Amino acid sequence: MDKPILRIGAGAGYAGDRVPPAIELAEKGQLDYLVFECLAERTIALAQLERSQEPERGFDPMLAERMRAVLKPCLEQGTRIISNMGAANPLQAGHAVLAIARELGLHPVKVAVVLGDDVLSTLSASGLSLPVLESDQTLADLQSQMISANAYLGAEALLPALQSDAQVIITGRVADPALFLAPLMHHFGWTLDDWPRLGKGVLVGHLLECAAQITGGYFADPGFKNVPNMVQLGFPLAEVSASGDAVITKVAGSGGCVTVATCTEQLLYEIENPARYLQPDVVADFSQVQLRQIAADRVQVTGGSGSPRTDTLKVTVGYRDGFIGEGQISYAGPGAQARGQLALDLVRARLADAGYSEYEGRYDLIGVNAIADEPNTPTEPAEVRARVALRVPTQGHAQHVAHEVEALYLNGPAGGGGATRAVREVIAAAAVLMPRDAVHTSTVLLDSEGH
Repeated sequence: MDKPILRIGAGAGYAGDRVPPAIELAEKGQLDYLVFECLAERTIALAQLERSQEPERGFDPMLAERMRAVLKPCLEQGTRIISNMGAANPLQAGHAVLAIARELGLHPVKVAVVLGDDVLSTLSASGLSLPVLESDQTLADLQSQMISANAYLGAEALLPALQSDAQVIITGRVADPALFLAPLMHHFGWTLDDWPRLGKGVLVGHLLECAAQITGGYFADPGFKNVPNMVQLGFPLAEVSASGDAVITKVAGSGGCVTVATCTEQLLYEIENPARYLQPDVVADFSQVQLRQIAADRVQVTGGSGSPRTDTLKVTVGYRDGFIGEGQISYAGPGAQARGQLALDLVRARLADAGYSEYEGRYDLIGVNAIADEPNTPTEPAEVRARVALRVPTQGHAQHVAHEVEALYLNGPAGGGGATRAVREVIAAAAVLMPRDAVHTSTVLLDSEGH
């Protein structure tokens, strides 16, 4: 440990996140690590589908754009990059990073690729009796529909990569906070059973993992929770000490804000039990966390802890779950709501005549009742958009649904326009727990010299 404070920034909070704030962090954040967290529950299943059709793909489609934007400033400042943009094909993603480095004339560049989260073959061979969480099914019930199975690796799996001299570390499915915990463990020498510090590291990771959510992006609510200069919204960074306590802040002059309120919302985001937040490395305890505003856009975070990790790892299973057929059409002017409702009634009846009554569906007037079950407009709306969507077993069924909506042009009420139709396959996600000793990880080192 040669630095008493480690600076870690969040370069992305999801796969489609904005790039300019990451550039700002890379250039002005004085970071030791820049982390891009880009995987959601279903993202990796969709990436597995892509890889099955194009073996050279299956990683984050924005990887090249992000690397072109931040690789040079990060290398110049000694900032290491960590990301799960490898998705379903981390090794190919690693080669893509090197291709960008060569394109930019940067050398030597080394990439460490963490493998082992893909456990589909393991589960298919011996894990089909595992119960599906929050369901009465077992994995065997989904076997014929399964596309992917990826275990949530912990920070432990990243340590060999961090112990190398790679400037970029690419992973597949890793627990989001673990991307931030790993460099803390590596830098400060925290052991695998230092539960209180590991819990604090998970807390730091949880606060940073959604990027702009903690700097005011998802927080903003005009008139109630005002956020300054959202046009130039900045992404957060943490200054972390060897104890695991931290200060959450952002680049000076960037838009947004870091306050106790923004940090509190993110602290509680997607947390079922703050006292037992199950992670691969530790069961984190956020129940005694204290947040204190110590300066403008600087919030001190203390009080995190943890207890021993479980013997299992969560696995997200992606599987095919039918198709959605959707159609939309707009109505405007006097009687728009009544004409929109007639359109929905017509499509519902025509689909019933075709035998579609048993399928799960939505018949909505957007702007009237698409979210609330009851109409929420006190006066007659000037315009509405009718939307029909059904989950059906085949692509042909889905096309039929979409066609019935589009056919309202001439077979429905007056004045319909702007019809759209969409057919998409449903890729669903389920979760199981598998023994952690059945998951085996490895690290592959790549460099720009072709080794």
